[in-house]
Amino acid sequence: MRAATLDIQYKTPEQLLKMRAAGLVVADTLAKLRDAVAPGVSTGDLDALAEENIRAAGGVPSFKGYYGYPGTICSSVNQQIVHAIPSPTQVLAEGDLISIDCGAILDGWHGDAAITVGVGEIKPNLSRAIEVAENSMWAGIAAAARGVRSGRGRLTDISAAIEAHLRGAGRYGIVRGYGGHGIGTEMHQDPHVLNYGRAGKGPRLVAGLALAIEPMITMGAADTVELSDGWTVITRDGSTAVHVEHSIGLYEDGVWVFTAEDGGRERLGELLTSHVTDA
Repeated sequence: MRAATLDIQYKTPEQLLKMRAAGLVVADTLAKLRDAVAPGVSTGDLDALAEENIRAAGGVPSFKGYYGYPGTICSSVNQQIVHAIPSPTQVLAEGDLISIDCGAILDGWHGDAAITVGVGEIKPNLSRAIEVAENSMWAGIAAAARGVRSGRGRLTDISAAIEAHLRGAGRYGIVRGYGGHGIGTEMHQDPHVLNYGRAGKGPRLVAGLALAIEPMITMGAADTVELSDGWTVITRDGSTAVHVEHSIGLYEDGVWVFTAEDGGRERLGELLTSHVTDA
């Protein structure tokens, strides 16, 4: 069987700059949502804050109305992995984890990122899981930077780097099927970026490629269930999940993390492209 042909849209430097502007709207919105997370706050409250902040910046929520999705954010609590719909009746409690996925369109270009936040004081193993997921994401981003700089990188180098970090960090479930994606004038573009797999396969990592890198892990098994709302994905065994994400652009000399306030400077060092203009 012939493999499906990918429709990958490569961006110009000027277009990547527009994506950075959209990414900064997302970064600012997630920073405000992180500060707002507390016991007694509802996911509906967080959704309203996100929409207000995105629109105040001149943007439009990417998610709202996307295939009928009703919210500005996805607000996945505890065993909810991704795509949970915010609600005024879902109230956060001390010790919960909430994964907040947020997207914004600015001047026709999308930014997309996700964070997982503890509500009040959380168990040390949950804090550790957040750290592990974030570090795996940065391992994938670094692999993308090394791949584009060498001229020999392939898409699954990112996947392999994420999986290697997760496998080395403990016994976590790596969610199957869901993952990162291309991004640009549409929120989801080719190629799909899995969080596991062998290195050296898939499209070449070249300048102009824009990707969302998006690990999702569980504290138990990796099996998932989609609920009857057609959106919310949960762990089958009820274990807690963690979801993190950044959107990046590739340049000949490295990457720019559009949805990190500093562009990725602190985490990437010399792997950060010299084209960064605002960090």
